[in-house]
Amino acid sequence: MKKLFAILAIAGTLAACNNGGDEKTPAADSSKMTTTPATDATKMADSASKKMVDTASKMMNKMADTASKMMNKMADKKKDGK
Repeated sequence: MKKLFAILAIAGTLAACNNGGDEKTPAADSSKMTTTPATDATKMADSASKKMVDTASKMMNKMADTASKMMNKMADKKKDGK
């Protein structure tokens, strides 16, 4: 309970003191911005897509290798007559 009151007191203090800072913050110059949120999202989606494809191909290769090994073991057992 003491922790809750401490957190509320700190949050109240921060909220009360929030507007006391510099009010003359310079506006961002939009002409210097090279990326937009849309292009960032597109890049992130492309990156995620590539990673998913890479992961899927690795999983498929591993499954194919495992299946191949099992088939070879079965073939060896058949040759041995077991």
